[in-house]
Amino acid sequence: MTEKMPKTADDLFAFLDGLGVKHSTKTHAPVFTVAESVSLRDEIPGGHTKNLFVKDKKDQFFLLTVEENATVDLKTVHTLIGAASKVSFGKPEKLMEYLGVVPGSVTAFGAINDPSGNVTFVLDADLMKEEFINCHPLSNDATTSIASGDLVRFMEATGHKPLVLKVTS
Repeated sequence: MTEKMPKTADDLFAFLDGLGVKHSTKTHAPVFTVAESVSLRDEIPGGHTKNLFVKDKKDQFFLLTVEENATVDLKTVHTLIGAASKVSFGKPEKLMEYLGVVPGSVTAFGAINDPSGNVTFVLDADLMKEEFINCHPLSNDATTSIASGDLVRFMEATGHKPLVLKVTS
């Protein structure tokens, strides 16, 4: 039995093109944390993201995509997102299995690698007020900018209905 290969950035761009979604990508040195990516702010306008891959005690997985400097209260966010219990971070193996990415490259674009709908995607309402959202295109050596409305359209085209909720303080 062969494992499915995760989609690549080129697959993602072809998918977006097929939807008629405008996108632009800037390549850069790999960045693993929000702090490392701060130098890109002047070069890439729009909302920059932080992604939290979490799970509840029933192994329901969620990806919380929020503005990079926002705070998420992991002790209470489960009450907002419909989790069965308090959440904890998901394991890297599940991140690869469900979203096709490794830690440091977590992105809302991982929805393209989750055709079975194993992950519930949560987009923070404050982030979605931005005209453009910036996410890694499945690897952390580039940043792809997309209109916030097109991010929702992309997710819906992958079979996901993202929750747009205020999950930050």
